[in-house]
Amino acid sequence: MFTEDVADTGQPKPSAIVTTIDRITEATGVLSALALLVMTCIVCFEIFSRYVLNEPTYWGSDIATYLLVGMTFLGLAKAQRSGDHVQVELLITNINGESRRGLEHLTNWLGLTFVLFTGWQMAAFNWSEYVNGTRDWGLLGTPQWIPELFVTLGYIAFFWSILADIFRDSIASRAREIGVVLLFLALFLLLLALGDRPVAIAKLRVDLGSAAIVTAVLGACLLLNGPRLCGVLAAIIVGSGTVFWLASGAGLLVQSLLLVGCLFALLILGVRVALTLGLVGLLGLIFLMPRPQLSLLAERSWNSVNTFTLTAVPMFVLMGALLIRSGVTRELFDSLTRWFGRTPGGIAHATVGASAVFAAVSGSSLATAATMGKVACPEMISRGYSTRLTYGVVAAGATLGILIPPSIAMIIYGTTVGVPVTQLFVAGVVPGLLLSLGFMACVTAWSFFQPAATPRGDSYSMKEKLRGSLSVLPFILVIVAVLGSLYAGVATPSEAGGVGVAASLVICLARGMLTWRALYDTAIETVRITSFLLLIVVGAAIMSWVFDFMRIPKTLVSVFSAAELSPWLVVTIIAAIYVLLGMFIESISMMLMTLPVTFPLMMSIGVDPLWFGVFLVIMIELGLVTPPVGIILFILRGVSSDSPPMREIVYGVMPFVAVIVAFLALIYTVPEIVLWLPHQLE
Repeated sequence: MFTEDVADTGQPKPSAIVTTIDRITEATGVLSALALLVMTCIVCFEIFSRYVLNEPTYWGSDIATYLLVGMTFLGLAKAQRSGDHVQVELLITNINGESRRGLEHLTNWLGLTFVLFTGWQMAAFNWSEYVNGTRDWGLLGTPQWIPELFVTLGYIAFFWSILADIFRDSIASRAREIGVVLLFLALFLLLLALGDRPVAIAKLRVDLGSAAIVTAVLGACLLLNGPRLCGVLAAIIVGSGTVFWLASGAGLLVQSLLLVGCLFALLILGVRVALTLGLVGLLGLIFLMPRPQLSLLAERSWNSVNTFTLTAVPMFVLMGALLIRSGVTRELFDSLTRWFGRTPGGIAHATVGASAVFAAVSGSSLATAATMGKVACPEMISRGYSTRLTYGVVAAGATLGILIPPSIAMIIYGTTVGVPVTQLFVAGVVPGLLLSLGFMACVTAWSFFQPAATPRGDSYSMKEKLRGSLSVLPFILVIVAVLGSLYAGVATPSEAGGVGVAASLVICLARGMLTWRALYDTAIETVRITSFLLLIVVGAAIMSWVFDFMRIPKTLVSVFSAAELSPWLVVTIIAAIYVLLGMFIESISMMLMTLPVTFPLMMSIGVDPLWFGVFLVIMIELGLVTPPVGIILFILRGVSSDSPPMREIVYGVMPFVAVIVAFLALIYTVPEIVLWLPHQLE
């Protein structure tokens, strides 16, 4: 019925509309990468100006924060084009053909709906700030509409990028694509005409703008995907709206179950995690408030990212990416392999040690998994190590990336609940080292009971060991630069990320591994990772506001208090919930969506927030290696050259999961394992 232009490769040739959108996406990606690099330079200059010139700037932190906001939202389109926005793949990976394509289109339309609502509210908020002349409270007194404009533009580019993906996978004619574009342009004009004040529809909870968005989305879906998918989409949107509207007069228990049920339903469908959180919050804002509060979409989008503390996230990601490009990680692994030599399971021990060292400079378990998977797995397999031990120990070692400081997960936790990030970093040191020793003990036991799984390695002289140790120096340089500047008071946790980037750049330059192209590619990679992470922060902020307004966390605390449960039982219940959630939900997403409830609950039973931060990070570690989601397991399978069966990786990691669970019991029994070092440094 419809025709497609086909390139020589046999693949459909992208339409002019898709090509144009892709070019816009590339342009926003370039701007995001530039914002990242300028932000890093400003942070480094601030440290230099404060401690060398003795003239701290009054503009550094403000401009760096605005650049973070611009980088995050302008990078959303690039992350979408690269497929980086995380989703639960429990359902989508178990269906094929047209059913899978239809489900992917459905989830894209649902995500697009949230982006349209949020972009509309952000544009209205932006205009209101411009008209009112709102300025920042800082010394710069920046007109707020200027940095907020990047949020609006980012959502617009994100919308077009999602639409381009729908165009790319549909079989609709070019004429229908043009019709969809014109339909959405007409929607934009209508929303502009409505202004920043909602036009109510009598006896309904939705206003004219909201109704127009839903109508446009359904109309576009009908044009591109036909009546069947449009009917399913309409049933989900209208049906969920109706159910939430009927529940508006129900009790708190019913409303809470409805929110949680909707959350899991969207996650299982495969809607991107960040957009799922936002959609649940959107439904709550429209139907469960005394009156609709759509303006919160814009306020949360701006305020949840507009904080200087979060500038550490992209800088630590950039630091790890630069070190990977420098090639020092392989040399680190080779050096540790020499030291462990003929020790039973020597290369496996070296893998744990290299993972711990790399974790201390990357702050990311995913980066650690990808790096060590490329370096250690082929080496271990070639030397006769069992597949299960090889991938199990690499997966376990990778989890150390978010426990040993600096840790991106700890930065986000500290920012969310108001715990000093510096103290969190200190609290993670001893548990990280002890857990590394626990993994090594597991390797030793494995070697004892299955000697064939861990062949003896080569023997090296002391001279060869010492010569090989020179490769550890770059990592020592970065660790000293980051943690030394942090605990010497030279840099804040956010600024320490800039110091780490500078040290990593020096290493890359010294090794001749840095070109303009390499720097650009590394910056783009960082933008993609950071954008989807911080969009999850935005979605969680929207949903948690709804939870807080409805007093769900406080009510849950009251219920547990009235039940008079012992603290160990409460901790066990929460741990079990995290293990269950970790089987299906990406780890940072899991943390952000549960903190509004679990944090006040843990505080009510007298748990130290530092201890809970480390406990939560270890629970996240479990989620990273627990099937069926276990994102580290998929990363290892993706980077491996021999494509091992997933069951072999899962079987291999289970003994190390047992070590993590045992360690959780240990730190609960002896909390001073976590708290001793922070108390000593107070």
